[in-house]
Amino acid sequence: MFISGFSMVRNATKLYYPVRASIESILPIVDEFVIALGSGDADDHTLEEIQNIQSGKIKIIHTEWDLKKYPGGGEYAHQTDIAKEHCKGDWLFYLQSDEVIHEKYLPAIKKRCDELLTNREVEGLLFNYKHFWGDYSHYIVSHAWYPKEIRIIRNNPEIHSWRDAQSFRRIPAFNGVNYFQKDNTYKLKVAEVDACVYHYGWVRPPEMMQKKRVSFETHMQGNEKAVSIFKEEPDVFDYGDISKLCIFNETHPEVMRDFIKKFNWQNQLYPHNSQLKKHKHDKFKYRLLSFIEQKFLKGNQIAGFKNYELIHPKPANQ
Repeated sequence: MFISGFSMVRNATKLYYPVRASIESILPIVDEFVIALGSGDADDHTLEEIQNIQSGKIKIIHTEWDLKKYPGGGEYAHQTDIAKEHCKGDWLFYLQSDEVIHEKYLPAIKKRCDELLTNREVEGLLFNYKHFWGDYSHYIVSHAWYPKEIRIIRNNPEIHSWRDAQSFRRIPAFNGVNYFQKDNTYKLKVAEVDACVYHYGWVRPPEMMQKKRVSFETHMQGNEKAVSIFKEEPDVFDYGDISKLCIFNETHPEVMRDFIKKFNWQNQLYPHNSQLKKHKHDKFKYRLLSFIEQKFLKGNQIAGFKNYELIHPKPANQ
């Protein structure tokens, strides 16, 4: 069994992505790690950050981004596909650069890949998610956030990154351009794996979080629209009231140790003399739905979108 890790990134160090920790978190169980590295800004040092890992498993594919050809976040999916196409594995393990796997999950992940290797019905593996918010001690459980997502796929040329690269679909006659198409696309048949992705995308210094949001909206909607969206907003992101979020009392992945040491914005999480901003997960509608889902439905979302077909295959050795 051969497992390939893969990802895509651009301006990771400039925008405070834990890209090194993300890659290192699965290196022990992958045979290679392919990353599509987009040409970044002059003050970005992502290439050096990746090279400092000093692993022969890592393969860097240098790319250029074309936001006109792939608008609306489609370039994220395109870059993901570029990395995917260079993978040799039976299974392909995808992580975005703000996603990290705790070392405690690695044995279960590898075992699951091995026991389902010959079951061709299984096209991917579904992971749980833990979305950290504001700092490393709080995380979100909300109807407004996705609780699970596909992060391991079979090496099938018909499987492509989809929409803005959050997930995957099988697209047999894909034209290589329209990553938002729905017609003639198929949700992957996936099996669950007893593992969790730690998502740190919303844990940044407030000024860096705002810069990342501007960058994201520029990629999604273009520079003019992004300028319009943020012209009335402050330069510092307001995380709102994090006191109502879940408290994280477990350990973080060991590879995140040095990155977490940089945390120094605690005094900016509760701004004085200002009305705390309400985010989507703070709104009454989503808080009510979340309460019902967690209290009575074992965390299953009410009419939640699922970009997969969950199946329950028996391992080959049973």
